[in-house]
This record gives sequence, C-alpha cells and structure tokens, in this order.
Amino acid sequence: MKKYYAGLDLGGTFIKGAIIDSEGNLLIKDKIPTKKERPYTEIAKDMCNLVSTLANKVGVKIEAVGLGSPGAIDSANGVVIYNNNIGWKKVGIYKEITNNLNVPSFVANDANVAALGEQYYGFKNKYKDVIFITLGTGVGGGIIIDGNLFEGYKSVGAEIGHAVIKMGGEPCMCGRKGCFEAYASASALVRQTKKAMLKNKDSKLWEIAQNDIENVDGKTAFDGVRMGDKTAKKVVDTYIKYLAEGVLNLCNEFRPEAVILGGGICAEGEMLFKPLKKIVEKYIYGGVEYAPIEILTATLGNDAGVYGAARLAMMRLNNQ
Repeated sequence: MKKYYAGLDLGGTFIKGAIIDSEGNLLIKDKIPTKKERPYTEIAKDMCNLVSTLANKVGVKIEAVGLGSPGAIDSANGVVIYNNNIGWKKVGIYKEITNNLNVPSFVANDANVAALGEQYYGFKNKYKDVIFITLGTGVGGGIIIDGNLFEGYKSVGAEIGHAVIKMGGEPCMCGRKGCFEAYASASALVRQTKKAMLKNKDSKLWEIAQNDIENVDGKTAFDGVRMGDKTAKKVVDTYIKYLAEGVLNLCNEFRPEAVILGGGICAEGEMLFKPLKKIVEKYIYGGVEYAPIEILTATLGNDAGVYGAARLAMMRLNNQ
C-alpha cells in the first residue's frame, strides 16, 4: 500500500514543497515566497499551508513531513540552531510543523537532505556509500554511509566545503583560508576567470563577456576553451585540479562507491568530468582496480531538496 510524504526545502527566497509517494513518484510540487523578515511562526504556518494545499490537490493523506534547512541543525530534536540565510537561532521548527499539521516532522541540513534525494531517488538506491557535492555559490553537499545520512556530532558535521586544500590560500566565508569552497565553487571559478582576463587583455574571454568583466559567469571559461583560447584553457585546467584535490580528499577519507556532482558547472559534461576522473583515478590512494569510484552528474536538479526531505521523513518515521 502506497504511503505519502511531504518534502520541504527552505531557502532565503522561496520555500519549495512536494508530495512524494513511497515508490518515489513526485505527485505535485510548488513554491511560495519565504518573506524571511517575518517571525518564524508565520513562515512555519506558510510551510504547513503549502503542504496542506498540495496534499488536498492530489487527495492524499501524508504520513510525515521532512524539511531541509540551511545552517546548523539539531536534527535529533528538530531544532534550527543557526540559519544565517533567514536569521533563525534555536528555532524548534519541528514543533511548529507537527502542531499545525498533526503529523510527525523531521528536519536536517538542506545539503545533507539533497544528498539523500540524489542517492535514493536520483540514483535509485544503486549506491549505498555516496559523497554528494554541489558546486554553486559555495561548495556544499552531504555524505551517505551504508544508505544512512552521516551528520557528525550533534548533526553539524559533513561541511565538506571547508576542508583546506591550500594553506594560507584564498580567504573563505568561514573565516579560514584555502578552503575547498574558495577554489572549487562556481564563485571561485568566476573569480579565477576575471583574474586571468585582467592579466590577458587579448584573451577571447573578453569577447565572450562582451568586454564587460561583470558578465563573467561559471560558463565563460569553458566557452573560451571551446573557442581555442589559451587563457581560458589554463583557467579551466587549474579549476579542475582544485576540484580534483577536494574530491580526492573526500574519496581517501570515506572511499565512497560514487561521487555525485551537482550545480550548473556540471552541464559542461565531459569537458569537466573526463579530466576530473583522470586525475582522481591517477592519484587516489590504492588505485581504483580493487575499489573503483564512479564520478557522476546529479539528476534531480532543483528538486533534490524536496525529494531528500521526503526521504528523510520516510526514514526517520520508519526508523530505517
């Protein structure tokens, strides 16, 4: 008999919601503005109204609600310890959801939740040990060990973007220097591209950016490579080496079956993945003959969060 779960993905701009059945089918989804300047009780009420509206539209009764929230989360007790995006501190969000909807609710960090979504729904539970890495404004992600979410002590571990790969390097938002995030995020690639352009005024990158350095994005350097620009190739090659360093560290520490990469940069396909795989396979501890590692592109896109939140609810409710 099918059962139904609600997944919520709390962002600074939008709250996404979906109803997903126990077989992994997404029945309906929608999003509403967060309006983060409001009291958390009002935001929680909107989340609950979104769940109720979606469930009513498809005519199902939900078993539980899962929520992915940015920040430090006490997932054992459903408390958002600190969410910088919205300004929450020690907010018992699970109580608000459970009291409003009269069903159990569960909360975890949004990047960890997205990892669950990709592992279980995106790749159909094919891999039990997974590192999920998102390359966006920062470097986020999550770690799945034997099918279970690894969160660390008091649920505030697995901050994979904040392992140093270059001592004394670029400053990171976390306060340290040389973090994986400071070199392998999309923001870092943009910074690296701009820096190379300023040094090489004859680069075709200027043409791609329409002679305005503020038009540079994560795709610019890759476009330059396609045009045969040497400056662009150097930027891309260096970026991939930085990315590989971070991936290698994670692989040597956790030895997953698969590394799943998400974010807009992954749309570059083999231009990104082929050299990345080559470096990882060359330098990984012990080689890949005995314990090979797949390096894959995420499949769920912006829905990873709601899928993962629904999976979180399913797992925690049924003690899986």
